[in-house]
This record gives sequence, C-alpha cells and structure tokens, in this order.
Amino acid sequence: MEKFKHIDCNIELQKLYFNSQETKNVDFRIKQLDILKKAIIESEKDILNALRSDLNKSEFETYETEIGVIISEISYARKMLKRWNKCKKVKPSLISFGSKTYIYNQPYGVCLVIAPWNYPFQLSMSPLIGSIIAGNCTIIKPSEFAPSTSSVIAKMIEKYFDKKYISVIEGDLEVNKYILSREFDYIFFTGSPSVGKLVMKSASENLIPCTLELGGKSPCIVDSTSDINLSAKKIIWGKLLNAGQTCIAPDYIIVHKSVKSELIKTMADYIQKFYSKNPIESDDYTSIVNKKHFERIVHLINYDKVVFGGGYSEEKLKIEPTIMDNVNMGDLVMREEIFGPLIPIIEYEREEEIFDIVQKNKNPLALYLFTTNKKFEKRIINSISFGGGCINDTIMHITNPKAPFGGVGSSGMGSYHGKKSFETFSHQKTVLKSSKLMDMKLKYPPYSKRGLKLLKKIFSWI
Repeated sequence: MEKFKHIDCNIELQKLYFNSQETKNVDFRIKQLDILKKAIIESEKDILNALRSDLNKSEFETYETEIGVIISEISYARKMLKRWNKCKKVKPSLISFGSKTYIYNQPYGVCLVIAPWNYPFQLSMSPLIGSIIAGNCTIIKPSEFAPSTSSVIAKMIEKYFDKKYISVIEGDLEVNKYILSREFDYIFFTGSPSVGKLVMKSASENLIPCTLELGGKSPCIVDSTSDINLSAKKIIWGKLLNAGQTCIAPDYIIVHKSVKSELIKTMADYIQKFYSKNPIESDDYTSIVNKKHFERIVHLINYDKVVFGGGYSEEKLKIEPTIMDNVNMGDLVMREEIFGPLIPIIEYEREEEIFDIVQKNKNPLALYLFTTNKKFEKRIINSISFGGGCINDTIMHITNPKAPFGGVGSSGMGSYHGKKSFETFSHQKTVLKSSKLMDMKLKYPPYSKRGLKLLKKIFSWI
C-alpha cells in the first residue's frame, strides 16, 4: 500500500544497516545505551508532561514506574553486557570427544517492539534495551491510546538515533495490522491476550519468533496467619498503582473468612490514607486512560456488593477505589481482567477452595500470597502455575533486574529483564570445532553389529 511505503522503506533500511555488522560490536552497543540514558534524562520533563496528559500520572509515580526503573535497567545492562556477550565454551560429550563446543550469542536482526498504553514509556524502553544489548536494529510501535507519550518517544528517538538503527512508527489499528504483516526477525509484544493471539497468528504466518507479555486475573491470597495491617497496605499500594491499570496488579482477593472483615476495613483505611477521603480529587491518583475503558470498568461494578467506594467522575475519567464483598465466579467482575481500581473479595474457609477459584482463571501473570505459614506458602508455589509473584508483598518481584519476568500459558510466552532480555533478543548459536587428531571411525558406514553394540555403550555413558 502506497501510504505505508515509508514503513517498508524503514524496515529495508534497517535490514541493510544490520547487515553492515556494526550493531554487533559490543562497544557500539554500550555507546547506544549511554545515548539512550542521556536521551531519557534530557527528555525527562517532556516524559513527565506526556504521562500527565495521557494518564494524569503524578510526577512521583511517573518517575517511579516509567523513568527511574529504565535508567536503572540501562545502568545494570551496561555493567554486565560484556560478560553476558562472551562466547561460552561447554564440555564435549563422549561421542564428540576431542572436539570443542562453543555457544555464541547472535542477534536476530530487525526487531519490532509493540508497546501498550498503561506504562507507555517503560514498556517501550525496556524491550528496546534488550534489543540494543543483543545487537539488533529496532522499530518501536507505541500505543495510539497514549498519544502524548507516543509523540515524545518518537521525537526523542528521532533526535538521538539514526532511523536506520532505531525508529518509531506511530499510528492506529490500521498501522498495527500493516506492520504485523511485514517480515521482521523478531517481535516483542506487550498487551492483552486477545491482541496477543492476533500478533502470534501474524508472526506464525512468516515464522517469526516472538515474545508475548500478556496479562490475566492475578489472584491475591490472604490467609488467617497473615499480618492484616501490612497485607492491606501492600495490597492497596499494588492494586491502585496506575489506578489498577497494571498487568500484574492484584486482580481479586481470596481471603480467609476469619480475617475478611478486618482486611476490608484496613484496606478502606489505607485507601483514604493514601488518596484522601475523596480520591477523585487526589493528584496522586491516576485517571483511566480513555472513555471506552472507563465505561467498561464502571459496567463491572455491582452496587449490591459494594462495601466501599463506587463513585466516579466521567469528566476526570476517575473511578473511586471500589471494594466489592461476597463476589462469586459468576459476577461480571470475575469474567475478565479488571485493569482498573475495583477490588473484588472472595472468601474461603478450606485451602482446597483456593485452588478451585484460581483454576477458573489459570496461568495468571502474577500471584500474591500473604501468610506466615511456610507449609502453605510452599504448597501454593508448587501447586499453582503463574508467571511470577510475591510472598507478603505485591508488584515488587519485577524490580530485580537479575531475575526474569514473564507469563505462562494464557498470560504470556517468554520473559525478559536484565540478562534474560539479552537472551530473549539473541539466538544462542552452538558451534562444534572438530580436531584433526580425533575422528571416530564408528560413525561411518559400513555399519556392523559390533559397532552398534559399542555405540549403545557410548550413548549410555553420556
């Protein structure tokens, strides 16, 4: 299509540049990290203003979740890159005795990063870091639902990087569809499971490897042994960060009936402590991204079950933190990922009930458990499949760059952060170097029964 000719030109330009081999130089990659860090620091004010415009994010929350975390990730990657990139020698097997085997890290080529709207800066930059350190060229497609941030990212990248190396393509759903029909060497997508399926379908048609960072209904389990005050404090912080528009936010709470009333009361207290008695007027409380998502979240509220909150402002696109008690699996709020400030409460009495509840929304991206019971903790971790999570905290498991982050099953495919980002955007290439002095005659025809007998012994010793 003629109107998308610039996209094709950009992709071809990057493929030519990648083939020049320049991006594979480790010192070149380190220099690009330094440039990216400088670009972010010098663009900080514009980024803050853009996030205020798109999501009404406070300066503190924007720096905490969008800027600071990326600067930290760049610094760590820069420090570790040469170590990660080293060719690794592995021991030979008995059948290849006398040879040497190496694992080389090979960049894919031209990578496409598709970012979401909920953390539009962080989730554009974090995969970009992985692509840079692995030695790729990158095209970023920011979300059109965060237009101010998308514009800032486009201007920043254009100012500091040559488009033959890193570029940004802005646009709507039509642009998304077209760009996914192009032949990239790797695709990294963050977004909803429904869109993730479309991305994977497009990638499969061209046999393009991809990483999918999706979402799901992440449970938060609170048992009778937990510290209720601390549990409530950490749940409310994690749930209401970005007004609940976080893929790893505690989606719903499964709480033991003996501590349910105390937990609800304490959570309500912390909501008011953090955001005042009128959260809609709080400058620290984020807005819902647009009217469509606002209306969707409001529709999930069952006012017969609301025990706290429930108010909203269509003008400000803000919904009060809303606690709903006695929720069951048939309620609207339990049929989809909330992605907003609603807090459904499901009580349990027997441990087995927890597993039945979670199984109905299996493979969540995150799981949070508040307990002091080590045996129960071990059972939850070993019995339930989930992407990652915390014991006696929320959200914080993603802050350690030394640990991977990613989903499983319906919540995602592949992982990243720190070294895992380097590995995700690299192909590990095995190379065997054979010795002239050693050549196993056994492997050559004509074959014999004696040779087969010896071969079986060799394989049993490996």
